[in-house]
Order: sequence, then C-alpha cells, then structure tokens
Amino acid sequence: MRGVVVKAYNSYYYVQTGDKLTMCTLRGRFKKERFSLFVGDEVEYLPLDEGKGVIETILPRRSMLKRPMVANVDQVMLTFAAASPDPSFIIIDRFLILAELSQLNTLICLNKADLADASETGQIVDLYRQIGYSVLATSVKTGQGIGELRCQLYGRITVFAGPSGVGKSSLLNAVEPGLSLVTGEVSTKIGRGKHTTRFAELLPLAGGGFVVDTPGFSFTEFADIAPSELARAFPEIAAAALGCKFNTCLHYKEPQCAVKQAVTEGRIAASRYASYLEVLSEVQENRKGY
Repeated sequence: MRGVVVKAYNSYYYVQTGDKLTMCTLRGRFKKERFSLFVGDEVEYLPLDEGKGVIETILPRRSMLKRPMVANVDQVMLTFAAASPDPSFIIIDRFLILAELSQLNTLICLNKADLADASETGQIVDLYRQIGYSVLATSVKTGQGIGELRCQLYGRITVFAGPSGVGKSSLLNAVEPGLSLVTGEVSTKIGRGKHTTRFAELLPLAGGGFVVDTPGFSFTEFADIAPSELARAFPEIAAAALGCKFNTCLHYKEPQCAVKQAVTEGRIAASRYASYLEVLSEVQENRKGY
C-alpha cells in the first residue's frame, strides 16, 4: 500500500491512504541507516492486522522544508493578522525570508480583515503584490476570501506558518470545518496569541491535498543564512542588485550600490530595505561565532 505520513509520534508513523489511516512502524534497516522519516514523506507499507503496518519503502522527496521539518511541501501560506495584533512589516518579511530560501511557492494571507481599516490593509496588499506575491485578505467572521483560500489549498500540500494569535487555526477551521482545531485567544496584555499547535501534522482536506498547521515562531531562525545569500530572499532587492558595481555588494555601506539607489527613488519600499538591514545585521552577528 502507498500513502503519506501525516503524523509522527513516539516512533509510530500514521500513514494516510485515501480515507484510511494506518499506524506504522519503520523497518529495522532504516533505523540502522539512521534515515529520518518526516511528515509529508510518501511511503509504501505492508498492512498488518488491527489497522497497523510496517513501512517498507520511502519514496524520493520532491522538496524538504527545514523549519518545520516537512517533506514534499508544494507551497507556504504565510498568515498574518490585519489587526489584533497589528501587522508588522519586519515580522512579515522575516517569515518571507525563510519561505523564499526554501524555494517553495509562497502566498500571503492577511486574516481578520474585518477588524482593520480597508485602506491600511490595501496598502499592505499592494506592497507585496507589486513585489510578486499572491496576497489574500480573509475574515472568518464575514467569510471574506475563504472560498478563494480553499481553492488555493485543494490538491496541494500547504504549510501554514505565521505568528501566534493571527487566527491560523480559526482560518483552517473555516476552510475545513471538520478539522476542529483548537484555537487560542489573543492576550490583551501582551498582544500575542497562545501557541495552540504543538507539532507539525498533515491535515487532510475534503477537496484533496493537506495543510500543515505549524507551531508559532519556529519559522524565523536565521542561523544557517550567509550574509551574501540574504538578498536572494528579497526578490526586488535581488533584481536591483544586478546593477551594483561590486558583485560582493551587501547593499549597506558599499559605494555605487544600485539597491540603495532604488530605495532612494522609491522603487524598493523603505520598509523592505529596513527589514533587509535588520536581518543582515543579525546574520552577520551569527557568523562572528564561527
């Protein structure tokens, strides 16, 4: 039988084949080889009695996302709140960096659109659409954008990522009511939500495909990024960088920098450049420890 690993827990792997879920163990030779099996891996398994099985073959991966560790992901849906908590450009950009470097199709969802001023939401939508991202504005309360979001998810494996408190679980419940995910209230004291997702798990959709609800801020670490790689995570900066005089330009203090010129002329948003500089400083500091 062939299926997809949808959950891993205590050395057991839950494999989905159609509507059937089978609790499998891993054949001993994989353990000897120290082969890591992840949620999203496609496998072939031998069915046993009582809904159990043994995984015999792990099929080649199409892609591998490191944070969280999920195999065969087709796209990343970065989800933020249009209000409560208010959106932050640096937080949006930090998530976009890792999504870009994963080389996966990336979409942006601005949830809680009913709580925000339409013109302010529109400015955010326009900014990221001009860069080239698909951006959806959604509201669980009014139903805005839910149908469009559902169409984007069907037939694909999609990782949902974003800060806590932006309504990811509520949004997924609206897309697929049968999921019944636990939701957390936003703390009025600190303006953040409680972490309601403990581990990565593939959740099947009625129209085909899976979504992965991921824990909190696990997506925003930059330990493995070299300063010279960072510009690749900003498509508009990478495009402008082709005009820099020096191919080693980090677009900070270097002379004759086409990126800084583009910021001055308004062709690159000041908020995006500020995000770039903040993360550049962070990754440079990380490198000092090597």
